Parts: sequence; C-alpha cells; structure tokens
Amino acid sequence: MTTDSGAVPEPGGSGAEGDVTGGLPAGWVRATLGELGEWFGGGTPSKKNPEFWTDGTIPWLSPKDMGEDVLAGTQDLIHESALGASPVKLLPAGSVAIVVRSGILERKVPVAYVPFEVTLNQDMKAVVPYKGIDGRWLAAVIASQEQRILADCRKAGTTVASLEVSRLMEVRILVPPSAEQHRIVAKLDDQLAHVEAGEGSVQSALLDLSRLEAVSLEAALKEIDPKSSLVGDLIREPLSNGKSVRTLNDGFPVLRLHSVHGEFVDLSIRKGGDWGEVDPAAYKVQHEDFLIIRGNGNLSLVGRGALVPRSGDEVAFPDTLIRVRLDRAKISPDFLNVIWDSRNVRSQIESQARTTAGIYKINQDTLSRIEIPCPPLAEQGAVVRRVQEARGRYAPLRTAVEKIVSEALELRATLLHAAFTGTLVPQDPDDEPASVLLDRIRAQRADKAKPARRKRAPRKTTPAAPQISGRPVTSGTQEAPSL
Repeated sequence: MTTDSGAVPEPGGSGAEGDVTGGLPAGWVRATLGELGEWFGGGTPSKKNPEFWTDGTIPWLSPKDMGEDVLAGTQDLIHESALGASPVKLLPAGSVAIVVRSGILERKVPVAYVPFEVTLNQDMKAVVPYKGIDGRWLAAVIASQEQRILADCRKAGTTVASLEVSRLMEVRILVPPSAEQHRIVAKLDDQLAHVEAGEGSVQSALLDLSRLEAVSLEAALKEIDPKSSLVGDLIREPLSNGKSVRTLNDGFPVLRLHSVHGEFVDLSIRKGGDWGEVDPAAYKVQHEDFLIIRGNGNLSLVGRGALVPRSGDEVAFPDTLIRVRLDRAKISPDFLNVIWDSRNVRSQIESQARTTAGIYKINQDTLSRIEIPCPPLAEQGAVVRRVQEARGRYAPLRTAVEKIVSEALELRATLLHAAFTGTLVPQDPDDEPASVLLDRIRAQRADKAKPARRKRAPRKTTPAAPQISGRPVTSGTQEAPSL
C-alpha cells in the first residue's frame, strides 16, 4: 500500500498488526503540511540603514545557517528597530524552518527545528506548529519527505532552484497522536545519536585517508623543480564562466554545480536548459576541460575543481562554474588535477575568496593569479604516477569506509521510515486520536477566519428641541416660534 503520492509505503495492510481502515496505524490520520501550522515568509532589512544591522540581538536566519537538525543560532543578528520598519517578522521559538530558494535545492531540502525566536530572510519559509503538533516531529517528518518534495514541489523555469510553497503545503503525510509524536521524537533522538556517533567515526576515517593522500602529494612535489607559474600563463584560451539558464526538461543539457566533485566531473548530474536565443555551443565542455566552483557557503568547497572525462555525450556548463582550458605544451591536465588540492593552492584560494551574504566566491581574475608549481612535463608525469599509486594503495580502505557511509544512510532512512509509518514506537490506545486533534485545529482555524460580527450601533437621537409653544416637540422636528 502507498500514500496518496505513491512514494512512501504505509505500514499494515489487510490483516497486518495495527491495521485499521485505510491501512493507517491506530489513532493516525492523513493531513497536509499546510494544516499543521501557520506558514510565514521573510525578508531582508535594508542594508542602507545601518541601525538595522548594528548591535543586533534578534537572530536572522538564512540558508547559510541551515546544517543541523536543531539550530543553535544564526550568523547574523538584526536590531529590534528592523521589526517594524522592514518585511521581517519575529517568529516564536519552536518553529520549523525550510529553505525554499537556493542552489542546494538541486539535491536536498534543508529543514531545521528552531528552538529560539527568529526572523527569516526571503529565501526561507517557516511553519509555526499549531498546539498539539510537536515541532521536532514536524521538522523530522518534512525532512523524511525530501525526495517527494524535490520531485513534486520544484518550480519550473527558475534560474535558481526554488520550491513552490503552495505545493509544499499540499504534501500529504501521516499524523500520529500528539503523545505518540513526543515518543517518536524521543526514540529518534536516542537511535540517531548512535548512528551519528558512527557517522562521525567514519568521517574521521575519510579525513585521515585524505590526509594520507595529501602527504603523498606533498612528498612528490618536494622532489620536483620548484619553478612556479600563474594559472593565467598556462591556458590556451581565456578563462570562461558558464551560462545561467532556466530549467527546461527537453532543453540542451547543462551541468549542475554538484557535478564537480572527486577526481572527475560527473556528467550525469545535469538538467535540461532553456537557452532561448543563446547558442549553447560556446558552453559545451570538452575532454580535459578543468571546471572550478565559483562560490559556496562552505569556504573549503570554493575553488574546488575536477577534470571533464572523455565522453561522447554533449553537455554545457553553468555560470556557477569557471572553465579552464590548458596549454598542453606547458602543463598536463592530469597534473593540474592532482596539484589543485595541494595545501599551497588551497591556501591561496581560501585567502583570496570574498564573501557576500555568507557565500564565498572567487572570480576569473583571482584564479588567473593563482601560483602553481610547473616543472617540465616529464616531472609532472612522475608526480601524477606517484600520487595515483598512493591512491591505489588506499583505494580498498576508502571503498570499505564509503560502504559504511552508505549503510549508515540506509539505516537512517530505515529509522525515519519506521518513525513516520507507525512502527518505531507502539501505539497507546489511551492516546487522544490524531483525528480529534486535527478536528480541533480545523475548528480553531475556522473560528479565527470568521469575520468579527459587527455590533449594532445604538440608535442615535438628537436632543429635544426647546419647548417654545408649551408642548413637547418631537425629536428631530422643530416647531416654528409664534410671533
């Protein structure tokens, strides 16, 4: 059995333990995300008003702050004077924040529980859960629906990846009783703590492997001619930024930013592009092009590069990448690929990267002035062979560690699936059913939405006119005085 979207299997079924009408666990109900809380957007206080950004005490949340499941704080703070004079709104502690506009939405949907009062920038949305909806549970269930959200809620034709909030609010999920939501959160905290501890150890192992490979590279570089050259002196044509195009499913393909990782560009990570009147031919990548990441919220990822592998497939590159085409008479593409992650090159890139709104960036001018070792081609080949031999020795260990990483991801997914389909913790017949909770929320929303009844104003009367003739004068009339 599947949910309405057909994406996530539901527990139970005919004769299954805990099965009820509709295949839902006892006490559970279906609802949309929009029914579970009040949704808010954000904005940016004017940078032209320094008062808004001086001595700030109010957290201002933007995509660069999103990383942990439960946020500890924000990088930026705004002054309280910005609350009444800008688009921002102060949301209560316990909201759930979601990134709705960012390049990261090409591959994931950052979601976090915010345990403190917060304001948002315009690339964020937040839902303030209604009473009876556990914010930690809501954040986790939204995160568990990441692939559905990416598939069903992405805006079409936007330059920067974005989510359609109205569609996001229509995503249907299974809602347990409020008491069970609390039990699910407690169980997840306990189980995921073990998973995260294991993941931490695995990441440490991967880091150690990277350090070993780096040591091999540095040792090889010490044995070559120390002569250096600028990148700008080693290219056969000018550095080039790619082209920003909107998404068009059947359009000429263009790489996505995260296609640049590892030793080679992953040409399968792409989208269809709407090129309009622009000829994509000028942006096609070729074998041994070197593509470099222009910007990232993580400084360690800015300026990372990878070689384009040999392929008969045609694809262009986006404006988030810079293309380098080398003069093969001066430098081997394989040698550049090897030494680009060296300590010396990384220190130059990271020291010269500039930050705007929390995004670190480099440009063509910066890259052209990066100094790299450039020994004779024969020595370059020797360095490449030594490094590849070292990587070959460590490859089995890296493969084993990466398998553990994959298994940890599967275990996490299994836990989340169990949590949100009713099999992680037992149902308690004494819990108030979620249907009662949802009915109460809907009734409260309906009352709030009703226009206030206008009270009938008391009938106004004018003061009695003076009694000229000796008899009372009806209110609103006046008898002419006798002469």
